[in-house]
Parts: sequence; structure tokens; C-alpha cells
Amino acid sequence: MDPYATADQVWAGALIFARIGAVLMLIPGIGESYVSPRIRLSLALVISLALWPVVAGALPALPATIGGMVGWIIREVIVGLMIGALLRMFMAALATAGEIVSLQTTLGFAQTANPLQAQPSTTLGAFLTLLGVTLVFATDTHHLFIAGLVGSYELVAPARPLMMPDFATMAVRTMGDSFALGVQLAAPVLVFALIFNLASGLVARVMPQFQVFFAAAPLSILLGLSIFALSLGVVGTVFIDRYRALARVFVGGAGG
Repeated sequence: MDPYATADQVWAGALIFARIGAVLMLIPGIGESYVSPRIRLSLALVISLALWPVVAGALPALPATIGGMVGWIIREVIVGLMIGALLRMFMAALATAGEIVSLQTTLGFAQTANPLQAQPSTTLGAFLTLLGVTLVFATDTHHLFIAGLVGSYELVAPARPLMMPDFATMAVRTMGDSFALGVQLAAPVLVFALIFNLASGLVARVMPQFQVFFAAAPLSILLGLSIFALSLGVVGTVFIDRYRALARVFVGGAGG
């Protein structure tokens, strides 16, 4: 064995690292702002070394010019960012569900720092996003991420043109599906809020002298959070099933 890597080997490793590093910047859990950059870079390097024997045959040869090398590196970074963005977009379903539940239980004013969004959000929204990341690692869904990295070299092969229109279509569809899923996950609380507000309005019309607001506000919080807690298991199960289905889109490239 040679005591040093050849130029072709260094070039192949750099291309793999460009795509893997870009994906790890955005995927849930690993790509969060609170994760040390050294940890992400080290993980990207380890995964790149592990995937090099598997995907090296699909990589282009070393270009003869610096411009060609820079162009290939930028292309792989863009592909990695597209894959990571799709996986990140679907996490918005839990944030949407948390915002809807907070509004319906009059807890929308309760803001807290959300480490996954790097901005304040409602307490329930932050709780659900943290729950989603926990489920990703508890159900070994992150293994699908690694398998999807291999499959991405068949779905978006370096030798093929970059499919920007297809990515734009899939991004719009993924964002729409995540919003629709967020509304579906919050459906039990939405139904409760509709019935509760109708009943409160009816009481206010029948008994105008009764202070409906002072009695309805605590009941809305208590009953709304109770229904939310009872539906939490179903919320987690439905979300992780849909999220695994999205991750399998990239894994399908490795199997197909």
C-alpha cells in the first residue's frame, strides 16, 4: 500500500465530503445550531471515508482545470443542501401542529426559545419539535439518512444534469404536505376548540349576565391540554411514519 493518497483518491474524497457535509448541515438533530461544528465536521469526515468504497465508482474523474474542480464541488454542495433542506422542511409539520394547538388553547402568548428553529416559538411548538428529533433517533430513522446518502448517488448521480425543476416541485410538495400533516396532527384539539367555542357562545347568549370568559379560559386550557396529551402518542406515531416514508425516497435509489 502507498503511504499517501493519490490525487484521484483525494478528489473523490473531497466530492463525497462536499455532499455529505452539506447534508449534515441541515438534517434534524445533527444539523442544529447547538451541535458543535467540530462534531459535524468529524462526523461528515467519518461518513465520507465509510462511503468512499461504495460510491467512488459513480464519481467523475479529476478535472484538468481549477475551474472544473470548483464547479464540481459547488454542484455537490448544492445537491447536499437540497437533500438536507427536504428532510428539514418536513419537521415544520410539528411546529405547525404546536402553533395551532397553542392558539386553540389560548397559549399562543407563551413563548420560549426553540433550539431547533433558532428563534422564539410557542412552548408547545418547541416541545413537539424536540419530540420529533427524539423520535428520529429513538426509532433509528437516522440510519435511513445514512442509507439515503448512498441512494442519492443514484437518484442524483454526479454524471447527470442537476434536476433543479424536479427539486423545486418536490420542495413545494414537501412543504405543502408538512403543513397539511401539521393541521391533521392538531385535528383533535381543533375539533375540541370548535365545539367548546360554540358551547361558550351558546351559554353567553342564553345567560348574558354570566361571565363566560372567566370560566371558559381555564377550562379551554385544561381540557385542550388534556386532549393534546391523550393524542400525543398518535401524533408521534403518525409523524415518524410519514417522515420515514420521506427518507425512504432517497434510500430507494440504493435499492433500485
